[in-house]
Amino acid sequence: MAQMAITLLTRAIEYDINGRKLESLKLYEDGIEALLKESKAEVDPKRKQHFQSKILEYMARAEQVKEQITRWRSRGEIRDKIHVVEGATGYSYGRVFGKYMTDEVKEIMIEEPYVREHHQLCNVVMFCELAVSSCKALKFVKLMTVREKKNNDEQARALQILKDSVKKQGVEFFVEYSEHMHDRQVISGVTVRSLESWFKRYVMTLKCGSLMIANQARANHDPNACRGSHEPLLSHRE
Repeated sequence: MAQMAITLLTRAIEYDINGRKLESLKLYEDGIEALLKESKAEVDPKRKQHFQSKILEYMARAEQVKEQITRWRSRGEIRDKIHVVEGATGYSYGRVFGKYMTDEVKEIMIEEPYVREHHQLCNVVMFCELAVSSCKALKFVKLMTVREKKNNDEQARALQILKDSVKKQGVEFFVEYSEHMHDRQVISGVTVRSLESWFKRYVMTLKCGSLMIANQARANHDPNACRGSHEPLLSHRE
């Protein structure tokens, strides 16, 4: 257990230094959890005190990373606007997001409460496909969403398939469930708001190391959004 904590926290520090903040935060959290278990099982008072001291140290580091991520979400300037008329066609994910998906993007966080229906799951798949194929340095994608209560198995199964698929391309896909989500966005290298297929208006905010795309109009929930020819997620990564 101690060795596992050391491995996790060593990687957390490495990724923190290299700017991979989202993945670093996940590793800090996992490493701290491993240290907590080690501390509870330890009977030697000095070693227990040592573990507790390290836990506080890494909790402080993790909190700093959280604050950095929060700043990404709140800063930036509007650089571009795309007006999409309701019912218009030709606005693919590549057209809307493609120019922001660069080789500099290392990680992405998606906050999307509505990943339940088939077309919503398709939207996540298509977005990830674009990101993985376009962002050559991409290593980590985190999805924050609300757990489907009525048909949880289908949601979990679909996201697991996506996780397995992008892992073959060297990208880690992590899902975190929250019961208190109402807004939509994506952070780090890219920050995107709302993954529904069609919007009346997009507002894009490009900032240092991060892109925020905010939907400022009600989404048109199109159940046919995934209809048409669409290849399976990623046969290979260039």
